[in-house]
Amino acid sequence: MKRDSVWGKYNGVDIENLEKLNKRYIDFLSQCKTERECAARSVEMAKAKGYKSIENVIKEGKPLKAGDKIYGLYMNKAVALFNIGRQPLEKGMNILGAHIDSPRMDIKQNPLYEKEDMAYFDTHYYGGIKKYQWVTLPLAIHGVVVKKDGTSVNVNIGEKDTDPVFCVTDLLIHLASKQMDKKAATVVEGENLDILVGSIPVNENEKKSVKAGVLKILKDKYGMDEEDFFSAELEVVPAGPAREMGFDGSMVMSYGQDDRVCAYTSLEAILDSSVNERTSCCLLVDKEEIGSVGATGMQSRFFENMVAELINLNGNYSELILKRCLKNSKMLSSDVNAAYDPLYADVFSEQSTSYIGKGVVFNKFTGSRGKSGSNDANAEYLAEIRKVMDDNKVYFQMSELGKVDAGGGGTIAYIMSLYGMEVIDCGVPVLSMHAPWEVTSKADVYEAFKCYKAFLRMK
Repeated sequence: MKRDSVWGKYNGVDIENLEKLNKRYIDFLSQCKTERECAARSVEMAKAKGYKSIENVIKEGKPLKAGDKIYGLYMNKAVALFNIGRQPLEKGMNILGAHIDSPRMDIKQNPLYEKEDMAYFDTHYYGGIKKYQWVTLPLAIHGVVVKKDGTSVNVNIGEKDTDPVFCVTDLLIHLASKQMDKKAATVVEGENLDILVGSIPVNENEKKSVKAGVLKILKDKYGMDEEDFFSAELEVVPAGPAREMGFDGSMVMSYGQDDRVCAYTSLEAILDSSVNERTSCCLLVDKEEIGSVGATGMQSRFFENMVAELINLNGNYSELILKRCLKNSKMLSSDVNAAYDPLYADVFSEQSTSYIGKGVVFNKFTGSRGKSGSNDANAEYLAEIRKVMDDNKVYFQMSELGKVDAGGGGTIAYIMSLYGMEVIDCGVPVLSMHAPWEVTSKADVYEAFKCYKAFLRMK
């Protein structure tokens, strides 16, 4: 069943609140282009709302009470926030789970090389991208360099008007006859996604070298030697801020809206929430774009360990109570969905897709090839969710990811469902998903925030 556009359903107060939220969201997108930056900003926002670090709470050793606000920062790339409810943790939590990593290019550990008086950084792309979309764009470098003595240097080059930018070059059309015959997957090879970083040779040991000039700049600006790349995490992302899009300013165009649009609205929802019956939780995790692997991905036990620590503060920890807490929890896997694009209508089923400007999206299942790799939410849970949305005047739509066998994808939902909790995917429809610049509707951002707030209040 198709939904109508929600724009005509708003009054003046709604529009004012929508614009204020999206202004904050655009600022977040512009300032937070990596998982480290998102985690740091999230912690900063949480502290401003009275959240205390789990390490300090453990040191105090006091039992938890309703209204206590706690955050855990893990390896500077994943965050969990808890707003303790009136019911014991054993009764379960209401969890919003989103990811804060996005497709990009990562600079390798031995990246700097020179060819014909041009210096390059060697990269390895991260997540699912169309490689040809990343050429001839102005690019920025964000990340951290950790030296052998343990000191860290934050890197952010390409965002200020006075900063240089970088790019991956492409072949001119006049010589591209063979290139134009290639399939899109290989028209730009992964090993050719190297960024051009310098072209002025300088004298080094009586030999002119562009590479030496780049290393001198890095040394002068960051105190960095070439070997410091070994212990660096540097990400190449599109340069420039998020922007309003369209003559009517109804949309947001930005890098990284998958999945920071759901991460930010989930964060805003829990920070704007008071004490609820059930404990509220907001999870912002890393590595979803490459399978939720690693210590900061959802397959890690860091979240489970944090919940165990919270239960232990009340002096009644047991593995059984922990398992009951997770099993009795309910979750929205806050992740984006593909928005219907009339220019590519052949891959969408019009009656089972999501549309921009028509509200937040629920996906009963994801996966591909017969729902493979999917969480498939229970009908009873869907009915409960529907009632909560309608009672709170949240505009929503039901969808799946494209036509059957047209492709597919997954989220962290199936991982959390392993605990036996109720989980459903819920997020914002996105145009041009995984492209360097993605598009969302301000109305859908607003409805996602309303949805997540209503869900946290659910008993």
